[in-house]
Amino acid sequence: MIEGPLPLAAGSAAAFNDEAERYEAWYDTPRGGMLLDIEIRCVRPLMEKLARPRLEVGLGTGRFGEALGVRYGLDPSWEALGRAQARGIEVVLGVGEHLPFRTCSFGAVLVAFTLCFVQDPRLVLREIRRVLVPGGGHVLGFLPRGTSWADLYARRGAEGHPIYRTARFYAKEDVDALLSKSGLQIIERRSTLFQPPGLAVYEPEEALEGHHEGAGFLAVRATKPAA
Repeated sequence: MIEGPLPLAAGSAAAFNDEAERYEAWYDTPRGGMLLDIEIRCVRPLMEKLARPRLEVGLGTGRFGEALGVRYGLDPSWEALGRAQARGIEVVLGVGEHLPFRTCSFGAVLVAFTLCFVQDPRLVLREIRRVLVPGGGHVLGFLPRGTSWADLYARRGAEGHPIYRTARFYAKEDVDALLSKSGLQIIERRSTLFQPPGLAVYEPEEALEGHHEGAGFLAVRATKPAA
């Protein structure tokens, strides 16, 4: 493990350290595994269009990164990174607001679910733009505010859930504005997770091109200008 800057969101990092084992075990359940598959199916076509090397900011235990060909990952949770490293990903302890990488280092940067946990999303996106090569791409997956999935986790946070109590969910329009102000141009979107939370069994879903109302998960591909 390569150690980067100490995490700024120490409270969140501590919560993820404590919850890493339970988080990992949930994805091994039939429900968790199916939801993971649905989200990866949505993101994969966007990532496949982008060059390597690839970085994931907010790597967690590496489930997304491993499935999407990510070689490098950054996270403030050392417990989660240990599990990601066992999946063959080169890991760095740090936060998205201060990426410990050289300018123009990556062909692609992935952020899946992490935006709602960062302290300064504008700074994170500016840092992502900095480390992308000209013409490189950023893929952002998130739960849009106002949907049943984001509302569920917002309620859990209000009730004191150790992870979601610090989460801030963003509407599609908020994310569009954040990307634009960071100098990243939106190229395409994909929508999935139309099944509501709380089901005993989830069925496979194919993602839809574009933004669709009612989708619990949206993925966006944006690029850094080539010039």
